[in-house]
Amino acid sequence: MGAKLNASSGRRGGGRRQRHAAFSEINVTPFVDVMLILLIVFMVAAPLMTAGVPVDLPESEAQSLNQDDATPVEVTLTDEGIFIGDSEISQDRLIPLLVAMTEGQGDRRIFLRADKGLNYGEVMRVLGSINAGGFNRVALISVGQ
Repeated sequence: MGAKLNASSGRRGGGRRQRHAAFSEINVTPFVDVMLILLIVFMVAAPLMTAGVPVDLPESEAQSLNQDDATPVEVTLTDEGIFIGDSEISQDRLIPLLVAMTEGQGDRRIFLRADKGLNYGEVMRVLGSINAGGFNRVALISVGQ
């Protein structure tokens, strides 16, 4: 007369095991790996992103200038011509472009980068032209030691 109780008879589904809830945490390790790779790529690529015309600058012992809030305009002189940024311009277009870029502010700093192999007279002609155009804060760029 003794009834034998099955241990699993009180559970639903007979003798099957219960399912566990899905694991809902985010694994951030792949995200961190991707971010570190991107950081390395940008650290390597950033120095290569400097725009401009390659110039062999002369060396100087002069101290660096104090920077203003306004970004200076860079004029580059090579034996191939005059450049503002990467764009080659003619001598007669230099002053109108500088006036347009600085919005007529004669106190904006102009950086003049000239190849050290250029004739001194050519550099002085462009420097004098910039000064005659109303720009009195012209700096010559050189490589420090």
